[in-house]
Amino acid sequence: MLVVMTHDATPEQVVRVVKVIEEMGYQACPMPGAQRTSVGLVGNDGRVDGSRLESLDGVAEVIHVSKPYKQVSREWRQENTLVTIAPGVVFGGEEIPIIAGPCSVESEQQILLAARQVRDAGGAALRGGAYKPRSSPYSFQGLGKQGPQLLALARRETGLPIVTEALDDEGAHLVAEVADCIQIGARNMQNYSLLRTVGRIGKPVLLKRGMSATITDLLMSAEYILAEGNNQVILCERGIRSFDPSTRNLFDLTAIPLVQKLSHLPMVADPSHGTGLRDKVLPMGRAAIAAGADGLLVEVHPDPDQALSDGGQSLFPDQFARLVREARTIAEAIGRSVAPGTASAARG
Repeated sequence: MLVVMTHDATPEQVVRVVKVIEEMGYQACPMPGAQRTSVGLVGNDGRVDGSRLESLDGVAEVIHVSKPYKQVSREWRQENTLVTIAPGVVFGGEEIPIIAGPCSVESEQQILLAARQVRDAGGAALRGGAYKPRSSPYSFQGLGKQGPQLLALARRETGLPIVTEALDDEGAHLVAEVADCIQIGARNMQNYSLLRTVGRIGKPVLLKRGMSATITDLLMSAEYILAEGNNQVILCERGIRSFDPSTRNLFDLTAIPLVQKLSHLPMVADPSHGTGLRDKVLPMGRAAIAAGADGLLVEVHPDPDQALSDGGQSLFPDQFARLVREARTIAEAIGRSVAPGTASAARG
């Protein structure tokens, strides 16, 4: 339920609404807006009688949120939520940040070189897995605790904010010490304990769609994070499983405008995992920008042929530079722009 206040509602009237909601046994979430304040009622599974709230001074209307996900929905918040992971790197606005880097942190030399290449090509943030969930227990699982240390070193050298994945509750706290944005991978999209943990930590979260998840599944998972008080959530389309083995996944571009209609949270796209094929990453990255994605997440490796994980879908540095150039052209055509990387900001 959403209690919408009048334009001239006083702070005292808002406080009164909050108090009544708490007296009814629910949580109140005040949300000041550009035009007026709304107060969300949190904690109800079914329809709540809003007559007591409607009669309060300063209340314009009471809206019953029909979606199973409440705080994530456009019914709850009409304005886009802007998620800032570092100064100048904002998702959900007119600028489109591009996050790039290797699938895994493999060594100090590898991650520092990759970070420089991402920065010089115009990337806005560095991705790299310190802890890697792999289909096979015998595949490279990342460097563990050494990984975040190397990512921190790369940030100090290049100025790029860090996006890296957490696999469990304990790992989320370790990752949070370094990461500017905590990634929740597709396999953990419905790990509700982990979602609650990153919600309580409060850092920005990049939540990937599960491999067989519906749009509603994705938004309900995001609701777990917001329910803990953290609305700094970026959603990510990364492809879903299909019956056709020609590509690794089916890259669902329709999810981008659909999610943006249903939710106020920013929606980014990962064409690397979405296709699993290097030569498909550029065209699908371009297509995602054209479809309205609020950002890209791309795998780039200094030498993909020697990568310890996902080399076949990782771009060569010159290919990534080309993608950034082409993304800028497409973004301008639809009235947006690609966020300048740290190298461009330094020159400016």
